[in-house]
Amino acid sequence: MMLFSPLCKAAFERASIAAGLHRTATGMAASRMLAAAAILMACSAFAAHAATVKIGLPGPITGPVTQYGDMVRAGAMTAVEQLNASGGPNQFELVPVDDACEPKQAVLAANKLVSQGIKFVVGHLCSGATIAAADIYENEGVVMISPAATAPQLTEAKSRKFIFRTIGRDDQQAPAAARYIAQTLKPKKVAILHDKQSYGQGLANSVKSTLDAAKVPVAMFEGINAGESDYSAVITKLKAQGVDVIYYGGYFPELGLLMRQAREQGLKATFVGPEGAGNKNLNAIAGPAAEGLLLTQPADFSADPANAGIRQAFLDKKRDPVGGFQLPAYAAMQVLAQAMAGTGGSDPDKVAAYMHSHSFKTAIGAIEFTPKGDLKSFKFEIYTWHKDGNSTLTSR
Repeated sequence: MMLFSPLCKAAFERASIAAGLHRTATGMAASRMLAAAAILMACSAFAAHAATVKIGLPGPITGPVTQYGDMVRAGAMTAVEQLNASGGPNQFELVPVDDACEPKQAVLAANKLVSQGIKFVVGHLCSGATIAAADIYENEGVVMISPAATAPQLTEAKSRKFIFRTIGRDDQQAPAAARYIAQTLKPKKVAILHDKQSYGQGLANSVKSTLDAAKVPVAMFEGINAGESDYSAVITKLKAQGVDVIYYGGYFPELGLLMRQAREQGLKATFVGPEGAGNKNLNAIAGPAAEGLLLTQPADFSADPANAGIRQAFLDKKRDPVGGFQLPAYAAMQVLAQAMAGTGGSDPDKVAAYMHSHSFKTAIGAIEFTPKGDLKSFKFEIYTWHKDGNSTLTSR
């Protein structure tokens, strides 16, 4: 089926109507029909050149953090629908692939996309999975934009040309949490726990260094094993140390269990976590203990009046626009579309170079990338999580 831009459709319809209104003037009608035919031919040529660009969409379709994958997919799908309807030079098609947020599966997912000749990717989500896949994309000349991976190692470990992200880094997020702990909570003793993974441990290390610099006593720094069902031994240690604030670096399944078991064992402490814990499924695990959890999260871009149309596009498709990753994923697609328009094609080398040297108007604001592929600026805010699964802004 031939695809025409809305502008082409409108022009052809106007010319056709005009021809019909002047049937009595044969010559005039003929000339107008010729004009309509010319517009149709031009539109056909446009459609022939409006190439379909496939965009890989790797992330967790299965596994414990599937809901985060749903957020990214909702953002990317909504953006593609809007871009395709706008009549731009390209049509976009998403190619989802499951990585379960596991590094080994992420490598398989990346190789699968590369084998299909895909040159652009919005993903991955989890930092460990993204880091594992990044070398494949870099070596194969595939432009990758992660809307969710926050670990600094993604862009610090190696100099890469094709790797970008539309979210802040842990060394932006963790200091925001640490400053709030030091300046607002003013604890007597802090415990820092993490899940021994790239994302969680990186956050924990950064929080500790910031608290150390602020001379806030860190009484305990320890890793736990993700996936376990009983953290009683850890909670016993926390109680023995007399901590009143606990920072956890990791995802919601373990944090929810820690919070529930801490309450059951009578430990009264304020829990603080990262955006990876901001998930309504946390409440199913933690129960009433979820109330009062403090989280660092990206700003609620869906509440920006400038994004009213985008928000409505989500709602029209019965998708939730509120969350940490929906609009960063939407923005990633906007960046790719604008870079392709700016370079006049879909050559990944040219697109990557354009991305490194231009600014972009997106759903998360006007953005620019550093030479490493990070955003030049990104702000995390402090939210209070509630037992109904919603959150409220606590501090900017």
